[in-house]
Order: sequence, then structure tokens, then C-alpha cells
Amino acid sequence: MSALRPHLARAAGSASLAMLAACSTLPTIAPDSAQAAGVGNVRIDGPHGPLSDDARKRVLARLQAAGEDTDIFERHLAFEQEITGAPLSAGNRVTLLQDGPSTYQALYAAMAGARNSIDMESYIIEDDEVGRRFAQELKAARARGVVVNLVYDSVGCLRTPKAYFDDLAAAGVNVLQFNPIDPLKARVGWQVNQRDHRKLTIIDGRTAFVGGINISSVYSGGSFSQKSKEQPGHGQKVPWRDTDLQIDGPVVGDFQHLFMDTWTRQKGRPVAPADYYPQLARQGDAVVRAIGSTPSEPYSQIYATLVSAIRSASTSILLANAYFDPDPQLLGALEDAARRGVDVQLLLPSVSDTWVVTAAGRRHYGELLEAGVKIHERQGALLHSKTTLVDGVWGVVGSTNLDRRSFLHNDEIDAIVLSAAFGDRMRAAFEEDLRQATPLTLERWRHRGLWARLQEMSVGMWEYWL
Repeated sequence: MSALRPHLARAAGSASLAMLAACSTLPTIAPDSAQAAGVGNVRIDGPHGPLSDDARKRVLARLQAAGEDTDIFERHLAFEQEITGAPLSAGNRVTLLQDGPSTYQALYAAMAGARNSIDMESYIIEDDEVGRRFAQELKAARARGVVVNLVYDSVGCLRTPKAYFDDLAAAGVNVLQFNPIDPLKARVGWQVNQRDHRKLTIIDGRTAFVGGINISSVYSGGSFSQKSKEQPGHGQKVPWRDTDLQIDGPVVGDFQHLFMDTWTRQKGRPVAPADYYPQLARQGDAVVRAIGSTPSEPYSQIYATLVSAIRSASTSILLANAYFDPDPQLLGALEDAARRGVDVQLLLPSVSDTWVVTAAGRRHYGELLEAGVKIHERQGALLHSKTTLVDGVWGVVGSTNLDRRSFLHNDEIDAIVLSAAFGDRMRAAFEEDLRQATPLTLERWRHRGLWARLQEMSVGMWEYWL
């Protein structure tokens, strides 16, 4: 469920809203600005990244001068440090959660055990069976004295009755609507095209959940059952395939800062006192970086780190994403990696909740396949995951889609995990999805139908806003 797409399509005033969105202030750095200027690569100006070839050489020289191992893990660790300019957080335990049922059960258990605070931020919260269960858990936590702060997106929750949030507020939950559609309710200037696409829950300042899963019953069924292997038609109800992380350890404090930053920027009512930043002891061996992007920043950090990791890849790139419409620089990085012998595999949807973005992304399939990139389309489920694994050690799970909307217009949140053990788990999950996916060959792609080609041609002019 990506910002503005399915909901604006259903809204009666969608055309007017899109026109107003086009008048909003755009980020300083646009990934497709170089395309408009007729040049091949996009430069992102900032204090660091993405890494130039000279910067990469300096990193490796520094490692060698220090007598450090320059294996794949060390290189990615050094590159990540060079880009962010901030210390990475070591000593974290990261649990991979696949699909809604496992994620929701972990969240319910964590909320039931909360003793101090619950901070939740979600693009979509629906008033359905799952949404009502979450409301029940939040109200129960509030009743036992837990401080509860909730951020929801105005567009993502367009169909959620106001009474749902009023009921939470009446129970003592501190509720904040992100960028209200109604300009009379705006608190920080009306920026209707900027959406909060994040999915983040923090329990007692000690445990964070982050990924692509919204609060909705579309996730109630698992996507690996025998039933899900049936071939659905476009638009039919199918299980949703998504991925989240449960993170315990020192990096949770960084996610807490990102939540509080959103609250402050949106001028929410003051949060009640709580121990939001407890001392956090080492919980595991994973090195984690919390990244929260927002259009108010000079450029998307997740975009910069992703492009640099792909350019630095030595062996493999395993990428799964719900909405794939890459800009020229990201597209070129994937193709260049494949040409230099990196095993580049893309897991993309066979069906989607919006054909427009799917068609926009498919316009690039031909050149990707020609470059040696392998493309697989997930069958029997609606793929909504946003994950990347580079060289088996550099992993990303979060809310960011690979399109301009995520990089330019949305608030997004991701966890970068540097861990060989966690990389093994991500690879196993990717390979499990591949068993329910269909490989797309260049010959098959060249023989696609006329209707598919017309769809791809029709959406090119809109991709900046998709």
C-alpha cells in the first residue's frame, strides 16, 4: 500500500488533490534531475555519499594501512560509516519476521508486556479485525498506566472512520494525524503530497519493530500456504507477502529519536513523561543503522546508501520490492553490477494493488534483462516487502519503495543491518520466495502483448509522482 496510490484513486476529489500536490515544494535533490539535463549519472551533494571511486579507494587504503581484514563485511562496514558520517550501533539482536501473522503476534506480545511506553507510527491503520485488535491492545496498555503515542497518516487512513481515532483519544492515547488533508487542520503548512509512509513501533524504548507491514486485515493470511500457490488474476484478493524486523539493543534509541522528531515536526501535543531512552545493554552481534528519510532533508540517505552498496557489491544483490520504478542512477547501478559479474536478482510482484506503478517499473525490464539482471515475479501473493541484501552481509528492511515517491515525497524508515548471520536468514527467505516465483526471460519479455506495452508507454509521464 503505497502513499497516495490506491486511496486517491478511490477518493472523489483525487484529480484536484493531485493538482494541488503538484504545487508543493519538492526536495532539493531529485534523483531524475540529471535525466532532465541529459546526463548519465546523478550526483547527490552532501557531507558524504554516495561514495565516489576515489572515496572507495581511500576507505580500502585506510583499512589496509590499519592492518584490518578487507573482506566483504569489513568493506561494507567501512563504506556505510563513510556515507553516514555517524557511528553505527553494535550489539543488537535482529529477528526477521515474515508475513502479517508472525509480525502481529510478536507485536501483540510486546504491547501486552509494555510497562512504560508504546510509540507507534503507521501509514495505514484500518478499522477492521486487525485494527480493532491493535486498538484493544493500546487501550489496555493505557489502562495500566503505559504512555501511548500514535502517529497515523491522513491519506493512508482516508477510509478509517474518525470515530476510530476519537475512541483511542478518549482512552488516553495521544493521537497525531500526519499532514491532514483538510488544510484547516494543518499545523505546519499544508504539504499534502508529503506522506508518512513509515511503519514503526517502539516498546518501552527497548524494542523496535520496523518494516513494510501496515495495520490491516490484508495481512491476516500467510503467503506460503498451499492455497497461496494458486494463480490469481489481477485485482483478485490474494495474501499479502511482507517483511518486518524486531530489533532489540542500543539502536532502538536511534529509532526512538526518529519517532520523536516526527512528533516534533508535526507539532503534536507534548508527550507525557516516560523513560523513552533507557540504558540499553548489548543484546546480540548485529551492527544496525536506523535511517529515517524526509523530504525536508537535502537528499534521501537510504537512496545514497543503497546506490553506494550496489556499486560496491562484489558477489550478489538480492532485492525484493513492491513498487519498483528506479531512476536512471539506480537503474544504471544495478545494470553495471550485473555486467561486472555480480549475481543481481530482483523479486517483484506479479499482481499489485496498483497497475500504474507496476507498468512504470516494467518499462525497464528489457534493459535490465539485457544487462544480465535476473527478474522473478512472485506468484500466489501480493508482494509488499521492501528488502535488499548485498554480498550476504549488508541488508535493508524497511518501508522504502524503489521509486521517486519514496525517495522524494515520503517520510520513510529503514534498518540497515550488517551481519553475516542475519544475511543468511535474509537469503533463505529470498530463496523461499523464489520457489513461488516465475523467472522472466528476455525472450518471453520481448513477446509480451500489445496491451502491456501500451500500459507501459502511458505511465512514463507520471512516474515522478507515482
